[in-house]
Amino acid sequence: MKAVVNRIIPFSSVDGPGNRTAVFLQGCNIDCRYCHNPETRGFCQNCGVCADNCPAGALSVENGQVHYDPEKCVQCDTCIHVCPHDSSPRTEKLSPEEVEERVRRQIPFIRGISVSGGECMLQPAFLTELFRLSKADGLTTLIDSNGTIPFWEYPDLMEVTDGVMLDIKAFDCGEHRTVTGAPNDTVLANASWLAEHGKLYEVRAVIVPGLYDTERSIRSMGAFLAPYLKVREFRIKVIAYRPMGVRREYACYEVPGREYLEHLADILRDCGFQNIIII
Repeated sequence: MKAVVNRIIPFSSVDGPGNRTAVFLQGCNIDCRYCHNPETRGFCQNCGVCADNCPAGALSVENGQVHYDPEKCVQCDTCIHVCPHDSSPRTEKLSPEEVEERVRRQIPFIRGISVSGGECMLQPAFLTELFRLSKADGLTTLIDSNGTIPFWEYPDLMEVTDGVMLDIKAFDCGEHRTVTGAPNDTVLANASWLAEHGKLYEVRAVIVPGLYDTERSIRSMGAFLAPYLKVREFRIKVIAYRPMGVRREYACYEVPGREYLEHLADILRDCGFQNIIII
């Protein structure tokens, strides 16, 4: 059993509590207009465009396959910018054991492991085995998800998962389709289920004025989630859209100011939330 891994960040302080190793799996099932990691969406088609454009000669095509030489790579990211398939030639196919071996190198300097994407829930069996190994190493385990895969269908995975960081791209279903190309009924059902079972660690909303009604979405989201604070406290992360890293055609949206983000945070505070982070 192997998964395509986009990258592993040994030390991260923004992917859950404490210092953590963050693993990004390749492949996503929705298409967020403001995606800040578009190179994690698709899979390499071995078209060779990246090799033709690599200024360092780190990429080549041999027998119809793109080959990557990390020794020559200068991390200029030309390959991911020119890729027509929203992918990267620098991915690796790794087993849960191989990923955990790399995670283990950071012990005892990390508190846990967080797995993101792409959408990591597209590979639940891989996640389950990886988290079992991480648990055996004394690490906490977190999933970063867009919420479109029903968590309740994977009890074995939930047993070894300490929490989920869940995106709510927009509360209104129609606006969610505008933002992502997909509905959000499963996303909201997941939010309820995770909160009821004490597995909801964080809910995140990326604020993109002009793309959807951000204030209405925050008000609705706050009212929807507030009753679950009685089960277990979880935090809300209000994230400003920024054009860095997004695809060129979606780099035109307004960047919200701090004052507006504080206004949205005040709406959530009025709903009863205290643990709010503005980024």
